Amino acid sequence: MPIYRYNAYKAGGAAKAGTIEADTPREARLRLKNEGLFAKEIVPVEDIPAGSSRWRARKGVPQPELALATRRLATLLASSVPVYEAIAALHEQERPGPLRDIFGRLKERIKEGSGLAKALGAESHVFSDSYIAMVAAGEASGALEKVLDRLADFLEDQATIRSRVATALAYPMLMTVVGSGVMLFLLAFVVPKIVMVFEQNRATLPLITIILLVVSHFMQKWWWTLVIAACAAAIGFDRMRGKPGFRRWLDHFWLKLPLVGSLLRKLALARFGRVLSLLLSSGVPVIRALEIAGEVVANRAFREALDKVKADIIEGGSPFFFSGAKPAVPPAPDPHDRRRRARGRAGADAEPGRQRL
Repeated sequence: MPIYRYNAYKAGGAAKAGTIEADTPREARLRLKNEGLFAKEIVPVEDIPAGSSRWRARKGVPQPELALATRRLATLLASSVPVYEAIAALHEQERPGPLRDIFGRLKERIKEGSGLAKALGAESHVFSDSYIAMVAAGEASGALEKVLDRLADFLEDQATIRSRVATALAYPMLMTVVGSGVMLFLLAFVVPKIVMVFEQNRATLPLITIILLVVSHFMQKWWWTLVIAACAAAIGFDRMRGKPGFRRWLDHFWLKLPLVGSLLRKLALARFGRVLSLLLSSGVPVIRALEIAGEVVANRAFREALDKVKADIIEGGSPFFFSGAKPAVPPAPDPHDRRRRARGRAGADAEPGRQRL
C-alpha cells in the first residue's frame, strides 16, 4: 500500500506531520479526517525530492517476482483472457505483499477505464519507463501478450546476471575485508613487539622496514584520524556525486581506466542494446526507444554519446552509425543498415550484436 507524508492541523490549530498508508490521496485525507486531522498537504513518499530524505528506503518488488508476474500475465492474455480479468486473477492468486497491492491498484484503474500502460504509469516506482513504453506499444499493435513475454525474458536475464555478478564479487570482497583486517592487526599488535627485538640488538634497519615501523607507530597513536578521514571522505564523496560536473568527470574517468573502462563499455553497450532491441521489436519509434534505452545507462559519457546519435537520426542519419559518439561508444558503421531498415528488422538484428558483447 502506498505511503503518504502529510502536514495537517488539529481542531485546536496545532500542527502535526507524519506518514500514513492509503490506496489514494483521497483515502488518506479521509483517514486523517476520521482521526480529527485536517490535511494541508499530502505527498506520496516516492514523489518527495531526493534531497529532503536521501537515506529513506523505498519498498519495491524483487525483479524475479516481477518477471514471474509478467510471465503469468502474458500466459493469461495469450489464452484470450481480457486484461481486467487477467489482472484480477493475478491479484487473487498473489500472496499478501507489495505485488498484490500493486495488482489491486491496477485492477481498480483498469476498471475505471484506464489502459494497462496508463495504469502502470502510476506505479513508476516499480515499473520502469522501458517497461511502460513496451506495454503501450504492445497495446497499440495488438500484440500485448508477445511483448509481455519478451519483457519476462528480459527481466529473467537481468535477474540472472545480477545474481552471477553478486556471486562472483562475494569472494573477492570477503578476501579484501579479511586481508585488510589481518594487515591492520599485524601493524597494530605484532610489529610493535618485533620492534623491541630490533632495539635490543641495535641492528641497522633497511629503509622498507623503517617505513613499516613508522606506519605501525602511526596506527597505534593516530588510528582515530584514519577513521575521521574515512568518514569525511565518504561524506564529501556523497555530496560531490550529486553535482553534475563531478559526476560527469567521474564517469569519464572510469571509462579511461585500462581494463575497467573496456569492461564498463561492454556492459553498458550490452544492456543498452538489449533494451533498445526489445523496444524496437515491440514497435516503439526509434527516437523514443533511444530516449528510454538511454535511461538504463548510468554512465553520463554514454548518455552524451546517445544524445549525439539521436541528433544524427533526427537529421536523417542512420540509427546504427554512432558518428561522433567517441570515446564512450566506438563508431560502428553497418553496411547492412539500409537493408535492415527496409525489412523493418532493426530491433531483431540489433539483438545479435548485444549477445556478442
